[in-house]
Amino acid sequence: MRRLVVFAVALALIVLTGAAWVIHALRTPTTTSSFAAVLPHDELPRAPEGVRIRVQVLNTTGRHGLARRATRLLRDQGFDVVDMGNATPALDTTVVLDRTGHADWAAAVAKVMKPATSRTERDSSRYLDVTVLLGRAWSPPPEPFNP
Repeated sequence: MRRLVVFAVALALIVLTGAAWVIHALRTPTTTSSFAAVLPHDELPRAPEGVRIRVQVLNTTGRHGLARRATRLLRDQGFDVVDMGNATPALDTTVVLDRTGHADWAAAVAKVMKPATSRTERDSSRYLDVTVLLGRAWSPPPEPFNP
């Protein structure tokens, strides 16, 4: 009989604790976008309206998935990422290369990918406007949790 009473009290405490947790979770406001919480899209430069800026993203760090995360960020800002992959040698700082003589486009991409530097290295053999070489100093914004 005593075991049954102890079991009933323990079960009641578990149920009450769970109910309190659910009520607290429902009352706590959540953000809808983790990108918005970290760096609002209004503060990041966007690709100019009506202009297609073709971007290549190359990961030099060896950290898995970094080029994909950078691609997602740049596409959210209106840039057309047409290629992504890995490259060597490893860089410490992200470098944005202007391939077509539009230094302002490379500068806009560098502001999105900060900390980054930009420079002109024209290459007419590529069907690209900008190349991003991701360095170790760049860390992507946190991704939203989608269970």
